[in-house]
Formats: sequence, C-alpha cells, structure tokens
Amino acid sequence: MKKKVTRAFKSLLPATIGALLVVLPALASPGAAPAQALRLDAVAVNLSGVGRPGTQTLEIVLNNWSTDETRDKLIDTLTTKGSEKLLDVLQSIKPRVGYIRTPTSLAWNIQFAREYPLPEGGRRIVFATDRPIGFFEAATRPRSSQYEFMICEIHLDKDGRGEGKLATLAKISYDKKKNLIEIENYGLEPVRLTDVRMEE
Repeated sequence: MKKKVTRAFKSLLPATIGALLVVLPALASPGAAPAQALRLDAVAVNLSGVGRPGTQTLEIVLNNWSTDETRDKLIDTLTTKGSEKLLDVLQSIKPRVGYIRTPTSLAWNIQFAREYPLPEGGRRIVFATDRPIGFFEAATRPRSSQYEFMICEIHLDKDGRGEGKLATLAKISYDKKKNLIEIENYGLEPVRLTDVRMEE
C-alpha cells in the first residue's frame, strides 16, 4: 500500500517515501566528474514489503557523473513527452555512468548519476536507471510493471561513510499544474542502505 506525502521535498528520497514531489530547480545543481571511479559498498536492508526481505550486500561503482546537458534532456523529455519516453531516453544513454550489483548477480547499468556537496563537508549522490524486468513480469504485466525506474540517494560524510535509500521499483511522472516531478515508490518504503563505505 502506497503512503502519500503531501508536501514537497528538495531531497530525492527522504526518510519516508510513498509519493514524493521534487521541485524541478532542485535537479539543476552542478555536478563535477570524479577524478577516478567511485566505489561504494553497502548493506541493503529490505523492509519494503516487495521481494525477499532481509539484508544483502551491494556494490555500486560510478565511473562518471552525468552532464548538465544529459540532465536537461531527461527533464525536458519527462515534462513534454511523459515517463514512457523518459525511460526510452534513459535507456539510450551511452556509455553507462556506472553499475550496481550483488555478490551473486550480474552488474546492472546505471545510466544517470550526479554528486552534490553537503554543507558539513560530505557529499550527496543521486543515481537513476531503468530496472531489471523478468520474463514473467514482462509477459503478465502486473501492476509492478508500471514502476520501471530504480532511484537511489546516498549521503556520505567527509570520511566516505554514510547511508542511503534505494527505490527499486519507482514510477516517475510530472504534474504540469504544480510544475513538480512526482516519484512514487511501489513498496511500503525504499530499501535502506546502511554501512555505506567508499572504497579507496
């Protein structure tokens, strides 16, 4: 069951997320390319009510940050053509900016990633991509198939440690009247990322 959020947030994934409204200018902050690949290890705690509950180790590698041009193209596509075209454009981005995987899974491409400095000296990392959809889901088209995106936000302190949240099944839409992007999470809450550590 989705939990409604009635106020707008500038943060992409706050502590509780059901339907999340993100002000468009909040996506306009600049992001610089990393000097080298950013490698993160995290423990994913799934309390979303979707999929298998429990914990799982994740590896996240980001080789590049997305450009302002790419960000603007994605926002323009969503606001003028809708989420279906947004998915097409996101999937067409080449090369990938990174990947995410578990110890027992193949790497899944990350198509969009940005970094933002935090006032206390850390950093906020946001990434988005399409999500894996299995044969059965593609064939039967349950309600979950409408949630085609994977979205993550991670906060790291100045020592490269932190926490985050991962929406493994997310829907993105645009409210023209409010000029807001709506991100709706399929589960009761996002997957929690704990013990996030930046690898040297």
